[in-house]
Amino acid sequence: MPGLVFIVAADRAPPSPGAYALWLQLPAPLTVKAGTRVGALEPGDYLYCGSANGPRGLRARLARHMRRDKRAHWHVDQLTMAGDVLGAFIVEGGSECALNAALGAFPFPLPGFGSSDCPRCVSHLRLFPANAQLPSEWENARKATRFSPLPGRERAAEPN
Repeated sequence: MPGLVFIVAADRAPPSPGAYALWLQLPAPLTVKAGTRVGALEPGDYLYCGSANGPRGLRARLARHMRRDKRAHWHVDQLTMAGDVLGAFIVEGGSECALNAALGAFPFPLPGFGSSDCPRCVSHLRLFPANAQLPSEWENARKATRFSPLPGRERAAEPN
């Protein structure tokens, strides 16, 4: 995926339109809603694909997602308010559906989550299983930021 970059801080994102895959970690089980569907998410890592086409683009959208203190507006707010955002894979001018498709090997924990306005995708939320590997381009982008996993998969060692 050309132009894929991994960031751990929103101020590293460009203020231009694009797509992102937010890497989230839930420390405890969480019951979430997506329209009329309700699902239980287990503790672990998740990737949520979204787009940022409004004013200040990716920087503004990711700054919102990376804050805990906010009013819930989107499906993903349930996760960002309960879990930890480890970072985001971003593509300027990219498509959230293309990012989601690149994660095709990862399961959907709740159909309809984040994709109620998308006619192509089952969900924009993917479970990132503990034994799974990121696609190679994604892993290369992650490594380029010196994002160092600790035991289990965890935190950024240094901001990029």
